[in-house]
Amino acid sequence: MILPIVAYGDKVLRVECVDIQKDHPGLNELLDNMFETLYDAEGVGLAAPQIGLGIRVFIVDADPFKEDEPGLKDFKKVFINAKMIEEHGEEWGFKEGCLSIPGIRENVDRQPKIKISYYDENFIHQEECFEGLAARVIQHEYDHIDGVLFIDKINPMKKRMIKGKLADITKGKVRIHYRMRFPKK
Repeated sequence: MILPIVAYGDKVLRVECVDIQKDHPGLNELLDNMFETLYDAEGVGLAAPQIGLGIRVFIVDADPFKEDEPGLKDFKKVFINAKMIEEHGEEWGFKEGCLSIPGIRENVDRQPKIKISYYDENFIHQEECFEGLAARVIQHEYDHIDGVLFIDKINPMKKRMIKGKLADITKGKVRIHYRMRFPKK
């Protein structure tokens, strides 16, 4: 089932999410719905807060970046109760966007290598290292479960320049091709 994506301005996007248990009600259905929602919106990642849930769950499918990094072909993962262990390397910039903040893309600096601990969709513990665009997509989604948005990491002057666009998003004054839920509409 395709779920509405929560728009910028909704309080759930600023919540530090909580861990879930292996027997979380409807977990498999939730993950299926999240992937269906992600594909419908043509994104590369989706976190539970973006569908209104304050839990530490996010998904990624970086296959659209396979032209830039061939190793991302079929790079599809589920992250449950993720904890960032380390981020390292020289920061590099990349224009990021977010399904909850449609129509805005800004340069964000992130470190190129990460090590992360998480549970997969079978609730098997994993600890892995990622780099490049895979690391960036994971960092972006990980930020969501900590209540952080990519616009929190941009230049303050740029943030002031997009203030009006952000206000419009909260009111639903934005053209999108996927379902959204707006806080002030």
